[in-house]
Amino acid sequence: NALLADLCSRFGLQVRNCELGWREAKRQLRKDHRWELASLLDREEKEKLFNAHIEQLTQKKKEKFRELLNETPECTLSSSWKEVRKAIKEDPRYSKFSSSDRKCEREFKEYIKDKLVAAKADLHELLQETKLITHKSNALVEENESHTKEIEEMLEKDKRWLVLGHVPDDRRDILRQYLLDLEKRGPPPPPTACDPSRRSINK
Repeated sequence: NALLADLCSRFGLQVRNCELGWREAKRQLRKDHRWELASLLDREEKEKLFNAHIEQLTQKKKEKFRELLNETPECTLSSSWKEVRKAIKEDPRYSKFSSSDRKCEREFKEYIKDKLVAAKADLHELLQETKLITHKSNALVEENESHTKEIEEMLEKDKRWLVLGHVPDDRRDILRQYLLDLEKRGPPPPPTACDPSRRSINK
């Protein structure tokens, strides 16, 4: 295992190309005198180890590419690939990730999708922290829509609300659903109901 990994990692630029197939890699590796030592492994084992090595390289390059996107101020949830590509194209982490612009764009879209999921989770956390929102809030909103505005004005002070500004409908839906869920759960239990030690003291 170590021998083939060593061959793969040391045999220069060809095998460091994650898009290289096993057939071409094998042709290149045979030029190295250490290839004969790998004869202890059968054909399937060699290919399996090679694929694992390529997968590892791909993962590292993906991590570096995402690290680059994280560091790029122009890369926001509302950014287009065209805008971001212009900002990162001179960075080696971009060119090393893939020679295919389409593949880079696909990974960028996956990155944005992951960031959006995380941003929505962060918003839910913010709603839980907001004391203005209680189990009564949904009824208040239904009686008077201005209460929604009051809640939103409070939330606008936090970047976890602002970061989803490009998807206002989704953001509003998350808020509405949270208000409904709180209403269904009803008022929180009194402190003594959650704390057995305090309950025994009060007896």
